[in-house]
Amino acid sequence: LSLSVSQSMWKTKRSTVKGYFLAGGEMVWWPVGASLFASNVGSGHFIGLAGSGAASGIGATAYEWNGMFCVLVLAWLFLPIYVAAGVTTMPEYLQRRFGGKRIQIFLAILYLFIYIFTKISVDMYAGALFIQQALHWDLYVAVIGLLVITAIYTVAGGLAAVIYTDALQTVIMLAGALTLMGFSFSKVGGLEDLQNRYFQAIASNRNGNNSCGLPRDDAFHIFRDPITSDLPWPGVLVGMTIPSLWYWCTDQVIVQRSLAAKNLSHAKGGALLASYLKILPLFMMVLPGMISRILFPDLVACADPNTCKTICGNPSGCSDIAYPKLVIELLPIGLRGLMMSVMIAALMSSLTSIFNSASTIFTMDLWRNIRPLSSEWELMIVGRVFVLLLVVISILWIPLVQTISSYLQPPVAVVFILGCFWKRTNEKVRGILWPFDRDGMGLIRMVLDFVYPLPRCDEADGRPAVVKYVHYLYFSMILSLATLLVVVTVSLLTEPPSKERVCNSSRHCQLSFLNPSSWVL
Repeated sequence: LSLSVSQSMWKTKRSTVKGYFLAGGEMVWWPVGASLFASNVGSGHFIGLAGSGAASGIGATAYEWNGMFCVLVLAWLFLPIYVAAGVTTMPEYLQRRFGGKRIQIFLAILYLFIYIFTKISVDMYAGALFIQQALHWDLYVAVIGLLVITAIYTVAGGLAAVIYTDALQTVIMLAGALTLMGFSFSKVGGLEDLQNRYFQAIASNRNGNNSCGLPRDDAFHIFRDPITSDLPWPGVLVGMTIPSLWYWCTDQVIVQRSLAAKNLSHAKGGALLASYLKILPLFMMVLPGMISRILFPDLVACADPNTCKTICGNPSGCSDIAYPKLVIELLPIGLRGLMMSVMIAALMSSLTSIFNSASTIFTMDLWRNIRPLSSEWELMIVGRVFVLLLVVISILWIPLVQTISSYLQPPVAVVFILGCFWKRTNEKVRGILWPFDRDGMGLIRMVLDFVYPLPRCDEADGRPAVVKYVHYLYFSMILSLATLLVVVTVSLLTEPPSKERVCNSSRHCQLSFLNPSSWVL
């Protein structure tokens, strides 16, 4: 296997732009699928999904199962269009589809912003939390060590090294997580006992005058009340699908792995493998998180803010320690080492994916616009140096994590979908910039959420009505609809794009799959 991998990496010609950023287009289906899964499931998944399971039940599984279908949409609908356009990055696709440099540069900056200030932050926080709980290591020493190792093989090997490392780390993650799942179910007594005991998992220090520390009545439901629940079912079906399509069908980290496949059949095979693997987080992360609450209710389900702050440093609750607590308390010493490898593998696989894709976007979409006559050697050097710069930024940006996906992703998703499947969409469209340069819907909501965070369960909710009563998944639907109306209106009121531009940036003219001439407007 090692010899085969080495030969495959040699064939990718890492000294060329295509070889370094797209693995030479020589990847077969199984490493592509494993890399798609590993890139998506980072250490943040283990901590976050287990914590969500402990706090509110199986509802967070909706995000994972939504992704099962969206990754198939990428392989069967979007990827043939990207291949026909001959692009390396997603901002480059928009530039070819709409013309000009403005949208390409804006989207490149937006991607880099999201990568640096959300994705890297989430994974670094989760990985650091696990290391602190399990080994009591100094935060910055552990993080810097992981980042340096990650940067070395990302810089040296390019996408090929990242994909093959992801494949190995996927095996490690599955082995470790499924082992812990077995120990967890054995300890709690099986699925039926889990359902019965979860609702009795209440901290002994809970104040009976409020809802703090009580399990949700709908903990075992994925589709929940449309008005009062934490994950309303219309938002799960529609509002969640829009950012999920953005992530799985237009995000550089995901699409870049699929573009590295040697042909469309291998790309589809990789997507199928990733889709099957997305079934597992419910059993590997969410249910073990619920079991952790049952086994350690005074810690994981703590309800008193002062007690919670003492336990985990967070007065709002300690559900995030659910997974590390299982590892420390349930597994023998040897298997704890395996789980340490799992968390490090999850952290490094997601970070290498982000580093490589961010480097690709910066080099191909920003640097090449600044220096259009850059040689391949210069682009290779710039890509490697930018990875090192990201490492420095990551070390400096560890403390806070905020999620802004539902405010920035829907407009991008709408523009990509219309650009791919509606020929009338033209270069005059400004829908992608609308949340920022019109009335600022997405930006205003994002700022309001930062200024008025969700109060603790023992505090009065004094947030503005637009934040308090409009769920972020419903806001995703509203923002998407508003962007759609702007894009369609502007496109219809201006001249249509030239036939040459549409044909050169999509498969509108030569698509053979599904004969789109019958369904593309």
